[in-house]
Amino acid sequence: MADKGAGNYSDVTDFILIGFRVHPEFQVLLFMLFLMVYGMILWGNIIMIAIIVTDSQLNTPMYFFLGNLSFIDLSYSTVIAPKAMTNFLSEKKTVSFAGCVAQFFLFVLFIVTEGFVLAAMAYDRFIAICNPLLYSIHMSRRLCTELVAGSYFCGWISSLLQVSSTFSVSFCASRVIDHFYCDSYQIEKISCSDLFFNKMISFGLSTFIILPTMAIIVVSYVYIVSTVLRIPSSEGRKKAFFTCSSHLAVVSMLYGTASFVYFTRPSNPELQKVASVFYILVTPMLNPLIYSLRNKEVKQAMRKILWKKKGLS
Repeated sequence: MADKGAGNYSDVTDFILIGFRVHPEFQVLLFMLFLMVYGMILWGNIIMIAIIVTDSQLNTPMYFFLGNLSFIDLSYSTVIAPKAMTNFLSEKKTVSFAGCVAQFFLFVLFIVTEGFVLAAMAYDRFIAICNPLLYSIHMSRRLCTELVAGSYFCGWISSLLQVSSTFSVSFCASRVIDHFYCDSYQIEKISCSDLFFNKMISFGLSTFIILPTMAIIVVSYVYIVSTVLRIPSSEGRKKAFFTCSSHLAVVSMLYGTASFVYFTRPSNPELQKVASVFYILVTPMLNPLIYSLRNKEVKQAMRKILWKKKGLS
């Protein structure tokens, strides 16, 4: 089908990110809120990565995945938050075409990679609980590295396909994106092209990426629950469930809010933006807290670092 508009995407030099439709005086408040949350993301995830890298007792598959999860959380929030904060205090609120492409590419890369890393973490917990005697054999360092590398590769392929389909369309006269970042749905709304191919790409990626990762997580926990319920002692069952609770909390937050944004598509655009804040900023902020507050080994590693600092001072 031929394009419905005259302007081709190559004629577009920039977009306007509307952000939140609030009174100008509230833009400063939004800036302060984003700054506080983003600061906590930086602080929490950098500390988590530093603890995992420096403490030899955390040199296990679970913490290898957790370190990568912290890096991914740090990365995709950094792709979005600084530009959003800049626009809160700016009158123009523009983003260049190249900047929009780069932001979208990196965001999709890291968010898809996180889905696969969470699936790998679920498989790790499945082996640890259901086959503990063979854990060290199954979850070798090589396999863990391959799983993470494969996660990034799938994220890269997904991002490349999404960017190619999203930005190969023709745009109408409007350059206004009704969001605080370059969201594919809002970009497609200002397109004048037939979006059948784009929808097929999105459906294909959902089928071959989201469904398999969710299936791995669900199947892993079905086996985990069935194994735990066969443990005779209540203390043993409690300990087994406790090792999985942090991962389940992270999965629920990410997939819950992302599903609300991308599958329900709220009629109120402002509600969609608020939901986006939860999985772009709130989830990366809470992940280090969830894993540190509910994990004895991380707490012990933090105490070691604090005692060393006290000893040096």
